[in-house]
Order: sequence, then structure tokens, then C-alpha cells
Amino acid sequence: MTLKAILFDFNGVIINDEPIHQQLIDQVLIAENLRPKLGEYRQVCLGRSDRACIRELLQRRGRVVSDEYLTRIIKQKAEAYQQELAKLEKLPTYPGLEDLIFQVRSQHLKLAIVSGALRSEVELVLDRLALTEYFCAIVAGDDITTSKPEPDGYLLAIERLNELEPDLNLQPTECLAIEDTPAGITAAKRARIPVVGVANTYPFHMLQRQANWVVDYLCDLDIEYVQQVYIGQNQFVA
Repeated sequence: MTLKAILFDFNGVIINDEPIHQQLIDQVLIAENLRPKLGEYRQVCLGRSDRACIRELLQRRGRVVSDEYLTRIIKQKAEAYQQELAKLEKLPTYPGLEDLIFQVRSQHLKLAIVSGALRSEVELVLDRLALTEYFCAIVAGDDITTSKPEPDGYLLAIERLNELEPDLNLQPTECLAIEDTPAGITAAKRARIPVVGVANTYPFHMLQRQANWVVDYLCDLDIEYVQQVYIGQNQFVA
């Protein structure tokens, strides 16, 4: 068995934008005449799509809204997100990202993104970072109706990579997911994909209980070593 594809999470792995999202979610609640609660964003939203996050935050406050109303809220938040990024001269990416992508490309591996973020947000960031051309597929929050920790996004990414290159015959155990949250790790493992946790958002020891590997920083991830592990095992149990 060999490693054929690296599937990146987006928020918390590629871009350090969770403070922006938390600020915007708080603004959503305030606009709904609801009060944000300390620590609730981290508990409810990290690793999940805006739709799942906002719906639960509203439900916790006894507010049930239609899908159409929720879509309108998400669209407004997405517009505000783009405005916030436009204020930044340089996007807050994580150290080691470009070197890791170079490693992946030098090993001739496919790259994809599996995220609960909206496609418009993912594409905006990738375009500004000049990284768009390196990712064969993007599965965003508006491509699926579920959110991590459900595995649907990862399974769809594998399906799309196989559609792009049928000869690839990509299997879940031939992929590696890179995640920063328990919800994301669970999603990858439910899809039978080995996963490395990067301690950008949660402490190393917490991710270590769930992921196959854990690193402190992206620059600590040695793709060549991981490839050798895959080659040396007849079966990798995720």
C-alpha cells in the first residue's frame, strides 16, 4: 500500500482565521438579539460548518429557523468574512505550509481540501496565497448537507479525485488527512482515512488520543517518512 493523496482541512490547518470566525459568529448572534457566551464558540463551532454551528447556537437559545433564513445568515457572514480578509495585507497562514505542499508535490501526491468552510472562502484564500493550482479538488461546506464529524466530505473528496483520474483507483487507506480538531479527526477516521493531527487549535496530548500521528507544527510533518510507513504496512487500520 502506498500513500497517494493528502487531504487538508482548511480553517486551523491552512489559515489561522478562527478569531475572525468567532468575531463574526458573535455578530450573528447579536444581530439576532441573542447574547454570545464565553467558550461556546470553541465548544460548538470548531471543526464544523457554519450551517451546523449557527443552527445549534440558535437552537440552544430556543430559536428555530428555516433553511432559507439560515442560508441568508450564512451568506451575510461570508460577505463579512471577505471584508475582514480584505483588510489584511498578509493572510495569517501557519508556518511550514508552503514547505509541506512542496514535500507533497515532490512525492507526486494528489492534494485536496475537505472543509466545512464555504467554497467562496476557500477559493479566496487559495487565490491570495497563489496555491489554487496545487489542489486537485475542493470539498466545501456548500457541497454537502452534513458537517464534520460525519465522514461525507472525505468520502466525496475521494470520489472526486477518482473521477478526475480513474486510473488512480484511490482508496481511503491510501490517503492522509491533516486535521486540527477532534471533529475533523473523527470525520477522517469514520471514512477509514489515517489522520495526522496538528496542534494548532487543540493541545498535542488531546489530539494524540485520537489521531494516528500528531505534530506540533506543519513543518514537523515528514511526508517522505509517512510514505515509507504506508509502504511498509500491508494494512493501515485507521
